[in-house]
Amino acid sequence: MPLRSAQPLRGAAEPLASLYDVALLDLDGVVYLGGAPIPGAAGALGKAVASGMRLAFVTNNASRTPSAIAAQLTGLGVPASADEVVTSAQAAARMLAEHLPAGAPVLVVGGMGLRIAVRERGFRPVTTAAAQPAAVVQGYAPDLSYSLLAEGGLAVAAGALFVATNADSTLPTPRGRQPGNGSLIQVIATATGKTPLVAGKPEPPLHAEAVARSGARHPLVVGDRLDTDIESAVRSGADSLLVLTGVTHPLDAVLAAPECRPTYLAEGLAGLLGPHPDPGVTVADGTAHCGGWRVGVNGGRVAVAGSGAAIDGLRALCAATWSTAGVSEQAAADAVAELGLPHPQG
Repeated sequence: MPLRSAQPLRGAAEPLASLYDVALLDLDGVVYLGGAPIPGAAGALGKAVASGMRLAFVTNNASRTPSAIAAQLTGLGVPASADEVVTSAQAAARMLAEHLPAGAPVLVVGGMGLRIAVRERGFRPVTTAAAQPAAVVQGYAPDLSYSLLAEGGLAVAAGALFVATNADSTLPTPRGRQPGNGSLIQVIATATGKTPLVAGKPEPPLHAEAVARSGARHPLVVGDRLDTDIESAVRSGADSLLVLTGVTHPLDAVLAAPECRPTYLAEGLAGLLGPHPDPGVTVADGTAHCGGWRVGVNGGRVAVAGSGAAIDGLRALCAATWSTAGVSEQAAADAVAELGLPHPQG
């Protein structure tokens, strides 16, 4: 299947909520940020649902249960049920089912969300290598102990299948970035020389799990991270909407690698509710037009002209840059500044 990223940033004459049947939504940085609701997110999702779009909340977080996540969302003004939440723990459990018979013992190196997902798939969660587990599945848990990691390492060394819920090297916290599951799985991987199968974004299994559980026929992936949400969509052949309410800055979007480029770009979830102007690109001279903006890229130089909504200027800048061999980070940063958009350090 050809990469979606080979196509230019697209426009849409109708609201995205009308064009796609299910929005596969990331959580942190999209619906909430550090536990606080993102302004306007709940209202935008409510309007999307009212127009007929269904929602699925798709997260690499394997430590909490879907019920706990749904309760948090509801408390933030986004009514959600447990069956609308899809976690990397569930995707990892499905991966186990593709390799193991029902009832097989599985050593769970993780929290309650992962243990429940494993049990719901018909496996028997265990905590020691002495139980001769057929597999070890590892997911982030804030209280993960050395002794449990050691048991997992012993089981993997003895031949157990090694599966990880996700490989995020860090996770955001109010105190800054802290080690994520991608860092923690290196304990077992380094000790055994075994690399785990990974279920979470950007690997395809979590996307497939979300599509299966939601029944989506024409899904739209919505996320704030290029290297997980958007790359997952590209690798799965799905369209995507990048929102700028989380970790991705405008400059990051301009400099995005081909495998991490979204189909659409918006400031936030209100981008689901209206049409998207087409940032048409004239490949011959590397120019793009969007709203009142014209952006040209030639020989690594960027020329910005016009006025209007900054997000339209960013769409034109991304489209023009992506249609060429690229520009330097400094040239891109200068162009972003001309649009009046914030710099990562600003």
